[in-house]
Amino acid sequence: MTSPDVPVWFITGCSSGLGRALAAAVLERGWRAVVTARDPRKVADLIRGHGERALALPLDVTDSGQIATAVARAQTAFGRIDVLVNNAGYGYLAAVEEGEDDEIRALFDTNVFGLADTTRAVLPGMRARRAGHIVNISSLGGLVGFGATGYYHATKFAVEGLSEALAAELAPLGVKVTIVEPAAFRTDWSGPSMRQSATTIEDYAPTAGARRAGTLATYGHQPGDPARAARAVIEAVTAEQPPLRLLLGQAAYDIATAKLDSLRAGFDDWREVTLSADFPPERAAT
Repeated sequence: MTSPDVPVWFITGCSSGLGRALAAAVLERGWRAVVTARDPRKVADLIRGHGERALALPLDVTDSGQIATAVARAQTAFGRIDVLVNNAGYGYLAAVEEGEDDEIRALFDTNVFGLADTTRAVLPGMRARRAGHIVNISSLGGLVGFGATGYYHATKFAVEGLSEALAAELAPLGVKVTIVEPAAFRTDWSGPSMRQSATTIEDYAPTAGARRAGTLATYGHQPGDPARAARAVIEAVTAEQPPLRLLLGQAAYDIATAKLDSLRAGFDDWREVTLSADFPPERAAT
């Protein structure tokens, strides 16, 4: 019989990559995990041998009915959800002008609206207990934009803003939020799970076109290790003071800190113009 004190993790997008590695790491620690994927057969091996501590469920985060069913089944099986990891998502390669309407909307449906819908389904239980942790898997691409992945960046920038607001709303209620920002990890993101526009415009060949090709070429050679990333996420979640943001990988740290320096320099360069936009201070009566 598993102790009721053992934490319960609910993880989306577990068929591959970080979600799969995180589910495996959680179960290896003797914790309980709700392991979800659009096709639960792809995660059957993850839960094998873990008995009543593991539950594999079908979940397409763009289907609100499946979200409600999965959350209800998790709560019935384990009584609660302590940690929600919104990991389901994918990339899309296209210059902004090359973007296809259906693909753009599908990307936002998964990466943004699916994350928001799953969060809203889990939050009532966390609020009632005044405890819990929401982990939103963003990206270095939620802080910095590059050619060919503009729409993907737009989804992850949305996750960043949503998560910051969520953290402010939940802090007084005892529920924590962490935004995870990986660089390139050895997952299917730049390979089998990547979508790309069928449209290419020659004028973008040196910019978005070159990065499109370069991104696909990284598949199988990315420096990030999903198993190590999973351990880092667990360390952050179990910390006494969990971080709001957790960068993962050397490239994530280097590029994000360079962005900070660039932002500061640009703000300082235009400081006088920035301040000039306010009404002049009122003069004190003499």
